[in-house]
Amino acid sequence: MTKTYDLLVVGGGINGAGIARDAAGRGLSVLLVEQRDLASATSSSSTKLIHGGLRYLEHYEFRLVREALQEREVLLSAAPHIIWPLTFVLPHHRGLRPKWMLRAGLFLYDHLAKRKRLSGSRAVSLNGTAEGDPLNSAFHSGFSYSDCWVDDARLVVLNAQDAQAHGADIRTRTRCESLMRNADHWQATLSPEDGSTEVIHARSVVNAAGPWVTNIVDHAGLGDKAAGLRLVKGSHIVVPRIHDHDHCYIFQNSDGRIAFAIPYQRDYTLIGTTDVPYDGDPAMVKINSDEIDYMLDLVNGYLAKPVTRDDIVWDYSGVRPLYDDKNDNASAVTRDYVFDLDTGEHNDVPPILSIYGGKITTYRRLAEHAMQKLCPVLGNFAPDWTADAILPGGDMPDADFDRFLATAKAQFPWMPEPLLHRLSRCYGTALYQIIGGASETSQLGQQVAPNLYEVELSYLMAHEWARTADDVLWRRTKLGLGMQSDQVAAVTDWFAAQARLGRAAH
Repeated sequence: MTKTYDLLVVGGGINGAGIARDAAGRGLSVLLVEQRDLASATSSSSTKLIHGGLRYLEHYEFRLVREALQEREVLLSAAPHIIWPLTFVLPHHRGLRPKWMLRAGLFLYDHLAKRKRLSGSRAVSLNGTAEGDPLNSAFHSGFSYSDCWVDDARLVVLNAQDAQAHGADIRTRTRCESLMRNADHWQATLSPEDGSTEVIHARSVVNAAGPWVTNIVDHAGLGDKAAGLRLVKGSHIVVPRIHDHDHCYIFQNSDGRIAFAIPYQRDYTLIGTTDVPYDGDPAMVKINSDEIDYMLDLVNGYLAKPVTRDDIVWDYSGVRPLYDDKNDNASAVTRDYVFDLDTGEHNDVPPILSIYGGKITTYRRLAEHAMQKLCPVLGNFAPDWTADAILPGGDMPDADFDRFLATAKAQFPWMPEPLLHRLSRCYGTALYQIIGGASETSQLGQQVAPNLYEVELSYLMAHEWARTADDVLWRRTKLGLGMQSDQVAAVTDWFAAQARLGRAAH
């Protein structure tokens, strides 16, 4: 018998995972399908920030900025292990925005939404200070303000975990091949990676396929009704750490854009991002030479010691699926989200809600708004619930990560500090589930690669849908940075061995 769900969510990025979580928590039966791994596209290719978007004030995006600023505090409390405050240093460039404009923008930024845990902006001197040390001598003053860092791919996984905990069915590596609308349900044909097919029914569909959103609209036979999609590529480079402190820099450019230089994985600095129109296959997106030159030229206009191409240890690119507001400037295209809800000409057929745009910062509000649109159609009147809900691993007293880490160090004095710190940051209180009853490092199983033990890999397979070395090394963790090819091969071999064991068991 064909199974019927209340909601089929197509797309395992942040929007899809957030909507699946919200819907499942309202008591709806939910199926989420993702054609590859969770967060395998745009949602693992962000600048890793939970931020209001200071530069969006110049485009008068006040509602978007206010909502994003409000969400910083919500997300800080929900996932303090993967989200934490970050101080941003904005050097004043005499040839660009005047000080009064920066001060006015930061005043708005401080006051558009209430702050509980984040510091406000202030003027800073760059002469003879740690903040000024990496910069060239032309920069004497600037401002600092607060936003937050986020491990973007882990945020997606945590939402999928919480959706599953509320009863959702999460299927990765499962493609939605077709959608057919019937009188009272959608019929979807699904193709898992094993080559089989399955047909399911759903009372409603959320199209959260990101850069592939119009493909799903076409699958549903609604191509003539599709809203405009604007694909914009954003690329980043990673170089060895350029400064000793934990602050982030925000650098202005003469074209009106900005770039961030962010402390990354202890030993590195993340630099980005670009805004380039894109019309290729989103799965094949890559940085180009012009983008590298652009970012190097921008940051080297500020740094005392220039960064070169030879310094680049990693790069990544993502495609932002923005709503096409017909703006000629890719940097000025709205980052706000737009819903396209289709319920037929007479509001009498099963709904499909397609999502365009959005920021990782506002994913929770996007999901809440999506369900506020869909629930009345589905006859579900459960209240909004995610604003005060903790994400998996975030259930630590007062959302205080430092206190949690200190307790873990006292409980596990035998564990190497870098390993304990990384596991605590990645998994929060799920650390205890991973370590289990181990009382020495040898009980964590084989060290498959540096700082990566079997107990963690087994947990990732069993609880986080990890199936390949890439899933672990570049999304669930960032251990791929600095790892040698033979070490990557060892992780690949471990997964292959688990697959063989699984086949043998069946």
